[in-house]
Amino acid sequence: MSFGERLTVARKRRDLTQDQLGAAIGTTRVMIGKYERDLTVPSIDVASKMADVLNVSLDYLVRNINPESETGPKLSPVLVQKLEHLESLSSKDQEYLMAVIDAFIAKSKLESIIK
Repeated sequence: MSFGERLTVARKRRDLTQDQLGAAIGTTRVMIGKYERDLTVPSIDVASKMADVLNVSLDYLVRNINPESETGPKLSPVLVQKLEHLESLSSKDQEYLMAVIDAFIAKSKLESIIK
């Protein structure tokens, strides 16, 4: 995922508009849009301000990982966005969701044994 994609995901997860994020870090909606479309890259100071406002680590925003060199499971950007949104759910809703996920995993394992 590119810097712009990670920025967009983090901004939307915090329910901020480009205008709101721009105002919070002292820039404009136009610049936020350019960052999100990967047309330009912010300075480290600006990226650090973004990370603070978005409540993410600077590492999350700026890391440039080659998917082929990553270890572990490959997650689609859509799945990552959904997983990040789960943090905003109540703990009770998170528990329910985990139970549903566990049930699907168990079902899948059972089906693979039966085949």
